Amino acid sequence: MKLVHLGDLHLGKTLGEYDLKSDQEYILDRVLDIVDKEAADGVLICGDVYDKAIPSEAATKLLDSFLSRLAEKNVKTFIISGNHDSDDRLNFGKAFFESRNVFISAVFNGTLEKQVVSDGENEVHFYLLPFVKASQVRHYYPEETIVTYEDAVRVILNHANIDENACNVLLAHQFVSGKGEDPITGGSEGVATLSVGMVEKIGYDLFNKFDYVALGHIHRPQRVGRDEIRYAGSPLKYSLSEADIEKSVPLITIDGKNVKIDLIPLVPKRNMRHIRGTLSDLLKPENVRNPEDFIYATLTDEEIINDVMGIIRQTYPNTVKIDFDNSHTREVEQVDISKFAEGRDFKDLIGDFYKEMYGVEITEEEMAIMRMAAREAGVIDEAD
Repeated sequence: MKLVHLGDLHLGKTLGEYDLKSDQEYILDRVLDIVDKEAADGVLICGDVYDKAIPSEAATKLLDSFLSRLAEKNVKTFIISGNHDSDDRLNFGKAFFESRNVFISAVFNGTLEKQVVSDGENEVHFYLLPFVKASQVRHYYPEETIVTYEDAVRVILNHANIDENACNVLLAHQFVSGKGEDPITGGSEGVATLSVGMVEKIGYDLFNKFDYVALGHIHRPQRVGRDEIRYAGSPLKYSLSEADIEKSVPLITIDGKNVKIDLIPLVPKRNMRHIRGTLSDLLKPENVRNPEDFIYATLTDEEIINDVMGIIRQTYPNTVKIDFDNSHTREVEQVDISKFAEGRDFKDLIGDFYKEMYGVEITEEEMAIMRMAAREAGVIDEAD
């Protein structure tokens, strides 16, 4: 049995001001090519199907088209929700989709959903675990001690009656770590994913009963603890920090309880690149390649360049961001900003900042609002 593992599609996502619909459509077509070429029996989609809880019409149409084409190929598709998804929206039509071999688990109802699939030679037990928080699981198991995400997942698995003699595959969308080693984030996962130091971590040894664990949540493809516990990563690069990451699709071949993993490269319609140099050097014809790529440019020019974005977009029309690295920017980086606050109270600092930004004095009412926000953020004490 052959399975294609996907994660973090983030359908509907934009990159700066650029709509990625055509790029996402293109990469899903490449996935379908892989399904055809490898004669895959199933596709695993491990959460963050959409980029927003309320997806756009274009995003829902894109998913509908992808699932319809998989159904036409008689491929079984398994989908779980991620932290970006709306559970109820993704779960809509669940019973109807199952009639077309699309199995969705977007809302945790107290039981780990299981689907058994046989291809005549192999029987595989698929377990679908949507993104869960400790508070959700406590509702169904009030007698259990559940504080962390790891507690929550452990309790769910302990109540699942997993047959260790069967070939077991788990789909999950959580932050899973190795022994003393966290997975390397791609950079575009979002603030929630990056706050991983406390309750979100789940040790990979919770999954010892599973022959393969298909993970979503982290955008950089990688194994966790052992080869059979793996993040597929996002199919596209969604931030500058992912520019040097090679995206791929894990192809999982199951024979009995033996699992073989092959990583098949994914080549995007438009790559993401970071270029660096003086403006004149970057625009020289001999230095220009693949101008339609998404570009992050670091300019080393010392002088100020008017309308630099307009100039560079004449050659690189999909430039996302430009920054500078020169003697002036390095001098600013070396300034100890904390010294500006020495001997000055909150009112003076905020007042000066407000005047610098808006050219007028801050009102008492506006200052009161700023104080309230600062107290809630823990920047100043209640007495200040």
